[in-house]
Amino acid sequence: MAEEKKIDLEEMSLEIITNVGTARSMYVEAVEAAKAGNFEEAHNLVAEGEKIFINGHHAHADLVNAKVGVEDLQYMFLVMHAEDQLMSAETLKIVCDQLIDLLEQNASKAN
Repeated sequence: MAEEKKIDLEEMSLEIITNVGTARSMYVEAVEAAKAGNFEEAHNLVAEGEKIFINGHHAHADLVNAKVGVEDLQYMFLVMHAEDQLMSAETLKIVCDQLIDLLEQNASKAN
């Protein structure tokens, strides 16, 4: 049973990392689209990234609510990495939204 719990803890951590990593990539891609003047594409990429980020956030909630025993401590570094990736993606989304807004404002002033 303990081995099954460890595998689940590892899988949950990797699910977080995968989802939020994909979301972060989409946020960066959104900024690139905005820099090129493709604001609709930028907003679509942010929205899609946010959907994927939410999957990672749900996996994190499941992880936080999981009962973790002493035997799971070897996976805690992976959990910390997953949480770091989660917070990093959330921060990047905030910056991305602000940057796209600024680029849009500059583009509308130039026209």
